Amino acid sequence: MTGHIESALRVLDEHISALNARDPSAIAATLHFPHFRLSGTGLKEWPTPETYFDDFKSRAGGDWSHSEFSDIKVVDSSQTKVHVDLEVLRYDTDDQLIARFRSLWVLTYDEGRWAAKFRSSFAPK
Repeated sequence: MTGHIESALRVLDEHISALNARDPSAIAATLHFPHFRLSGTGLKEWPTPETYFDDFKSRAGGDWSHSEFSDIKVVDSSQTKVHVDLEVLRYDTDDQLIARFRSLWVLTYDEGRWAAKFRSSFAPK
């Protein structure tokens, strides 16, 4: 594995850890803004980090406890961009699976750091 791929995959690890820690600042550090998410046919844009985590909690639902990434596959890469296909697993407070879906993440090296710029998700919301 090369350095740029390792750096991009590290961002995914940091993102899921920050999400599960419910740390909006740490989550924002794993994303480039504006940040984009395509789900179904709807495109959502977050121009700044301020509302990102609240929007996530709304999408995930009140029973959401934590999430995991699994089956992570690098689809393609360059020195400044990595496409990653992965599975997202969301769990409730009883550790029961409440959502499972594929997601394509586009991570870019921009402004001196690796972070996620865009993702396309098959999430229910």
